[in-house]
Amino acid sequence: MLKIQKQIDLTPYTTLKIGAKAAYFAVIREENDLEEAIIFARRQKLPIFVLGGGSNILISRPLKALVLKNELKGVRVVKETTASAWVEARSGEWWSALVYFAIERGWGGAENLYYVPGTVGAAPVQNIGAYGAELKDVFASLRAIDVRNGKEKVFKLKDCAFAYRNSIFKNKYKGRYFIASVTLKLSKHPVLRLDYGDIRAKLAEQGIKSPSIQQLAEAIRQIRDSKLPNPAVIANAGSFFKNPEISLNAFKKLQKAFPEIKFFPASKANLVKVPAGWLIEQAGFKGKRFGAVGMYEKQALILVNYGGATARQALAQVRRVQAGVFKKFGVKIEPEVNII
Repeated sequence: MLKIQKQIDLTPYTTLKIGAKAAYFAVIREENDLEEAIIFARRQKLPIFVLGGGSNILISRPLKALVLKNELKGVRVVKETTASAWVEARSGEWWSALVYFAIERGWGGAENLYYVPGTVGAAPVQNIGAYGAELKDVFASLRAIDVRNGKEKVFKLKDCAFAYRNSIFKNKYKGRYFIASVTLKLSKHPVLRLDYGDIRAKLAEQGIKSPSIQQLAEAIRQIRDSKLPNPAVIANAGSFFKNPEISLNAFKKLQKAFPEIKFFPASKANLVKVPAGWLIEQAGFKGKRFGAVGMYEKQALILVNYGGATARQALAQVRRVQAGVFKKFGVKIEPEVNII
């Protein structure tokens, strides 16, 4: 029988270590638990809120909901051909465990997403991305449960409306589905992507010219470790802001004023993606502390909680950084982290 608790503080369940109380709280370890949770929430006339690894969230208010901590674990191969492999992971599994499962077998497509924090179930909501890759590049399908009625639905790639750090689960279907599992289509003959960020420099530092998929993943892990704080040491929610995409004309004006500006290809030909971390650093926030919060000294994109920070302090920091970047560059930056 599912154990449902009252008035549980969610702070320990978030990597930013900022939270509030949930009216009701339960841990889901099997899908039968979810059936019980749906019945309970319906009786109490409460929404269901799903909490995964807690690494991409800022909870700023008490949740009058049944909060479900997703602990559905497991990874399995569902299909293979000579060229491809389809791998399914349950949604409470750590994302990096799924990627490592593929890397161990030499199956490619997700290796640039290695070491991205969070759970498998959160990955499609955010359409996670890193080092020139996004979930949608390897996504095959997902299985979800409608929390209104318990019915199962399979979503294919075209159904998810994936965009830059976005999907149908962040908009139209926000809060409606519990993602139970995700299936990736991986290549048995991968073509490695090495031209994003510091990948080639890190490999060259190690004397590697033609890396294996395992060497690429290890290089990415080392790069991330060198730039991103360990949440167990310094509380943080991962990359806090999206990289803004601006028009080509606006970028040319910025480039004229700031010739050293960094940029990447965007989702559309007439847009340019500018690293939010660079903008925040140039606006003077990198390593700068405001009481219990600040932007990390090694990567300005990371908002950190130095200890005891409140949601109000964190939100004030978000507004402060947004205003500072806009004042200097005329560019609006938006949170990537889900603010509840």
